[in-house]
Amino acid sequence: MCFDDDARPPLPPIRGAALDARDLTLTSRDGTAIRAYAALAAQATGSGMLIVPDVRGLHPYYEELALRFAEAGIHAIAVDLFGRTAGDEPRGADFDHEPHVMRLDPDQVNDDVAAAAARLRDHAESLFSIGFCLGGRVSLLQASTGLGLAGVIGLYPWPVGPHRSGIAAPADLAPSFACPVLAIFGGADRGIPEEQRLAFDQSLARAGVPHRSVTYDDAPHSFFDRTAQEHAGASVAAWDEILRFVASPG
Repeated sequence: MCFDDDARPPLPPIRGAALDARDLTLTSRDGTAIRAYAALAAQATGSGMLIVPDVRGLHPYYEELALRFAEAGIHAIAVDLFGRTAGDEPRGADFDHEPHVMRLDPDQVNDDVAAAAARLRDHAESLFSIGFCLGGRVSLLQASTGLGLAGVIGLYPWPVGPHRSGIAAPADLAPSFACPVLAIFGGADRGIPEEQRLAFDQSLARAGVPHRSVTYDDAPHSFFDRTAQEHAGASVAAWDEILRFVASPG
């Protein structure tokens, strides 16, 4: 599990208003209907954000995060990783995600994210992706899928080694990345040790991919949470990194 069920995203340092926010149904390449949530900015900057959730799928955390991006002037769509297997009913704290993780198909995941990108292009000139934990891995991989993104962002993603879902390691596909990368980690995250973070940085450097990797020394996995007051400083700093990257990804 990435966040606790009652976790909520921290507030961005720049706040405006969301013009429209609502549930959305996307149609993936094979015709499958995929659940999503969209929020449009009232004071748009021209940028759009594809949000890829953690193993809980389209949890209220990610719906609210779409709103927070809209308040920062960035149109956003959060897409459900489990839209093909878990139905469209709201999922409570007892949702058993593991069977759905094991049924993920990497190509279908990319197709579902691409459906969100196609919808978001109706409103935004430059698109980015952001993901968390497993979703962070997926977000980073969007740099290699031909979506024409302006940048990809991963918060505490697993960047190297195999994953039980079969989703590739971003480090392995770094030579095919076609946009800049922002990776954000917690230094106290035992699941992603320093050697893995360094290995990912080195793979991007060898491939000539513009990138920035940030580690907050005392922050754990899933620190980006306004209920975790002890890590509020890391959350504020991470928001600043994210918004600066969107404003100038190169």
